[in-house]
Amino acid sequence: MIERFTQSLYETIVEGNLKSYQNLFETTEVKSNTVEYWKDAIALYRGLTEEQQKVFLRILKQTITDTLSNALGAIDGSSTLNGFTATPRLYLDSVDTEGDLQDFFLGYVEGHNH
Repeated sequence: MIERFTQSLYETIVEGNLKSYQNLFETTEVKSNTVEYWKDAIALYRGLTEEQQKVFLRILKQTITDTLSNALGAIDGSSTLNGFTATPRLYLDSVDTEGDLQDFFLGYVEGHNH
């Protein structure tokens, strides 16, 4: 259960969002009413060489992965939060994940990326 959950998180959040960002950077038509942040981000991406765009997307993927890993560590209690002392617990279908979410997620990432 935990394995499938963390795999689904990776596929949905890391890979799904990365595809969405790449699509946004590559296909969005910048208009006068486009939010300034996105105008800047799209211009930056499109100003990179193809190899630099690949590096940029790898950096983005690693950032999403690290952020999700940190959130899972906070949720499963394996990482501490500044100024928060309660011990969180997450249950999947009434089964305690026993603080293993981050470990299973990182194990999946390691196996998936090699």
